[in-house]
Amino acid sequence: MPRRTDIHSVLIIGAGPIIIGQACEFDYSGTQACKALKEEGYRVLLVNSNPATIMTDPEFADRTYIEPITPECVEKIIIREQEALKRSRKNAEAKLVLL
Repeated sequence: MPRRTDIHSVLIIGAGPIIIGQACEFDYSGTQACKALKEEGYRVLLVNSNPATIMTDPEFADRTYIEPITPECVEKIIIREQEALKRSRKNAEAKLVLL
């Protein structure tokens, strides 16, 4: 499938608390998703409530949030990232004007 040029960042939601017998499969799947997306050039954002997983290693995501996996927390993260994107675009436009 060709890379989508209209998408720049992808939010991966981790498995959260470890459940004996299931955690490693979800953690492995998540790390593989992060790796594949980064290789394609996407900015990878990760939210996971469990800091003791392989997924939360800094090499897998461009930004990692250790937060409860609730709709409210995920929504706050999305809003924060959208605002950061708007600020970076404004800064880039200001730099172009200065040139």
